[in-house]
Amino acid sequence: MSKSSDLYDRGLKVMPGGCSRNTILRIPHPLYVEKGAGCYVTDIEGIERVDFANNMCSLIHGHAHPEVTEAVAAQLSKGTAFTIGTEVEVEFAEHIVSRSASFEKMRFVNSGTEAVMSCIKAARAFTGRSKIAKAEGAYHGLYDYAEVSQTSKPENWGDENNPSSVPVAYGTPKAALDDVIIIPFNDPDRALKILEENADDIACVLLDVMPHRIGLIPAKDDFARAMFKWTRQNDSLLVFDEVITFRSNYGGAQEWYEGIAPDLTAMGKMIGGGFPVGALAGRSDVMDVMDPHASKVLFPHSGTFSANPVTMTAGLKSMQMFDRDAVLKINKLADYARTSLIEAINLADVPASVSGEGSMFRIHMKENVPVSYRDGYVSPKESELIKTLLGHLFDDGIMMINTCTGVLSTVMAEKEIDRLSEAVLSGLKKMKNQF
Repeated sequence: MSKSSDLYDRGLKVMPGGCSRNTILRIPHPLYVEKGAGCYVTDIEGIERVDFANNMCSLIHGHAHPEVTEAVAAQLSKGTAFTIGTEVEVEFAEHIVSRSASFEKMRFVNSGTEAVMSCIKAARAFTGRSKIAKAEGAYHGLYDYAEVSQTSKPENWGDENNPSSVPVAYGTPKAALDDVIIIPFNDPDRALKILEENADDIACVLLDVMPHRIGLIPAKDDFARAMFKWTRQNDSLLVFDEVITFRSNYGGAQEWYEGIAPDLTAMGKMIGGGFPVGALAGRSDVMDVMDPHASKVLFPHSGTFSANPVTMTAGLKSMQMFDRDAVLKINKLADYARTSLIEAINLADVPASVSGEGSMFRIHMKENVPVSYRDGYVSPKESELIKTLLGHLFDDGIMMINTCTGVLSTVMAEKEIDRLSEAVLSGLKKMKNQF
């Protein structure tokens, strides 16, 4: 018995599964936080751990950063939400638009799911088409259309030349599945053939250029370029989901691809400074489908808590702090992390590998880094190995995302990376006979 087990028992009585988000669940019960400071989290049992999860990639400056906390506290004393505008919304919008050449106008929403949903609806409104295309296995949030085939399996994913549209939630309307065209990630030839077969119906190609669920594998330049060129030639839009990857560069992961400018970009997570947030930005003419002053409003858009001043204050302060120097510094530290983890794997002499770019990395229980969803599909044995390693790391004072993915915060240093690589080496050595 513990404080955490008692809390979980209470939670089970009032919430399905005892919680509001499945990512906190552990066997036999979740742990509950007491406080976070910098890159460390202390649970209610008094145990401190290094946080490489950062609330599922949403914290760029760690926990309770004093500059963010001070700014938010000042705003709290003035109010938290209003039915009139706030100056900080305009200031933050100006800042976000200034970070990328592909951003001309933007709007704030309340989550990454809502940002992607809004991008899809804006693309439909602009093109007058209903279908979207997305990469097999990519996670884009909870929207019916965005989540199709994010959990497809060998028994239902169909022919790689024509992947099936597979529902995630039971009861997903067949009409929603029919309006989502699934393309293989990082396979431009197959993807283009599928797109061509649906060319007159596709409003947008939705693309995460380093999708976490697929394996934190960057999109190959020829694949990203093929998607961009195809949308230009077929009066479709290219939508980048940068909810996770915007932290990769000052202007997002799209900076990796010279000459490729998405029409719309969805953002969220770390741009909120630790508060719920989403945003979409892009071409003026596309964004203007939401303009309430238009003679015909194609996409009426609003939200009670969109651009609330607490999130705007925290987000603006955090993003101002995440300047070009900060981006370079955290990415350099992540290079050190990936190199250290590869060294640990080599020393342990096990068939594992490391993927990722920018300030993120993922450990695979595969000898070679995968290049696509089907290539990277996690087998039952690999799943057990991941769970075992995560257990070792947790017991050793390391928090990771449940796919064995880690993300850095700007308050980390080499000592935290060294602690991680030592824990990974120790865990893999203990597991060696399980491979």
